[in-house]
Amino acid sequence: MAYWQGLLIGFAFVAPIGMQNVYVFNNGLSYKLSRAWLYTFLVWVFDALFCLAAFYGIGALITHNHTLKLFIMLAGGLLTAYIGWGIIRAANQRALTSDDNKISLKQAITTAFVVSWANPQALIDGTMMLGASRGTLTFAESIFFIIGVVSASFIWDMGMTTAFNVFRHKIPDKLLLWINLISGIIVVAYGIFLIVEGGKQLF
Repeated sequence: MAYWQGLLIGFAFVAPIGMQNVYVFNNGLSYKLSRAWLYTFLVWVFDALFCLAAFYGIGALITHNHTLKLFIMLAGGLLTAYIGWGIIRAANQRALTSDDNKISLKQAITTAFVVSWANPQALIDGTMMLGASRGTLTFAESIFFIIGVVSASFIWDMGMTTAFNVFRHKIPDKLLLWINLISGIIVVAYGIFLIVEGGKQLF
């Protein structure tokens, strides 16, 4: 029962459209399936670590450490905007030659980390939601619960990547181009938002 509870909470936690989901969808549209799975698997690894951190209350440390929160927000915002700009620049290339287009493993790992961990507010909110659930569970139940949460993340990320990849060939190149452009713009805007919010708190 604790596993299924965690699975449901996990889907509720991962399903809302945000920077991470935009990146996962873009993976499915932009690369051959094996490479898209690799990039998305890296996202899931960092997302699972994110969920574990939130579940065990790491967000509380960020809440009480203003300097750390500002650093994550400003550095994450800059990296996020840079990633979004890269998506925009490569939009036409990805739309037309997606099977040949690839990034290095180092870039993929960095991007996966940023899209999962760049927003400290998400970690704080996750701590409140998952941490509250943890308070109602025994130690044994909590293990099954968090396994359910990370299972939901895996099913969602890999499932969405696969679905977008399977159906991408039915999407006209021009529409695929616009999807990539819009994805890049959303990610850039999110990065700018983080920088602005960090700047407000700094000054």
